Amino acid sequence: MKIKTIKKLKLYGFNNLTKTLSFNIYDICYARTEEDRKGYIEYIDEQYNAERLTNILTNVANIIGANVLNIAKQDYDPQGASVTILVSEGEIHPKDAEHFDDNESPGPLPESVVGHLDKSHITVHTYPESDPDKGISTFRADIDVSTCGKISPLKALNYLIHSFDSDIITIDYRVRGFTRDITGKKYFIDHKINSIQNYIASETKELYHMIDVNIYQENIFHTKMILKQFELDNYLFGVSKKELIPKERKRIKQRLKHEMTEIFYGRNIPKV
Repeated sequence: MKIKTIKKLKLYGFNNLTKTLSFNIYDICYARTEEDRKGYIEYIDEQYNAERLTNILTNVANIIGANVLNIAKQDYDPQGASVTILVSEGEIHPKDAEHFDDNESPGPLPESVVGHLDKSHITVHTYPESDPDKGISTFRADIDVSTCGKISPLKALNYLIHSFDSDIITIDYRVRGFTRDITGKKYFIDHKINSIQNYIASETKELYHMIDVNIYQENIFHTKMILKQFELDNYLFGVSKKELIPKERKRIKQRLKHEMTEIFYGRNIPKV
């Protein structure tokens, strides 16, 4: 496949634009007993411990073409984990530099994408928690990828979505600062973007309802995603649907959907 050559913007000095991707996922489940709720938290802590999160973020660094300078990671007591990776400019092969693709399109899953980076970082924090009254347990992971230079961290988005089992996803992307060309003209963004959705694979988008809230004049982009299909067994921990009487199934389903709706819209919603 022939890769289209991108006309490069000639800059005066280093590209000073800061591009930040904030990627937040939520996994929701119902655990009806205290023992089940503790079991869910233990399961999440094992699935998304600091070691596995480090592997995920290291792959993100590889996708955006960064050299890893330093890794700080921590599992917390009683729950949760954090990882911070400092990254620097990656080596660029001349042929890759000539044909670098910064079009609106999904990134790899994963294969190496190269670009110019410096003074950059990647972080993740996890937040498992439970509702003490309604049996709802929630796992949230917050990932931030901040880069300076030509490449956009959006190229790592497709990989990140596939690295987590996500019921709800919120994504923010912002370009800050400015850089100058050789004539002194300021550029407040150096690539075209219409929607974050254009960086997500079509087969993934088919699974989610999606909403955009974009402020184009400020280079701020926001996308929210929530799964279309709801199968109760996928949201139960420590029990299966066939073990529940129909009345309890209905009650649990209503609680789960209400919880998901509140998280998706970011506000408390009265029950009808």
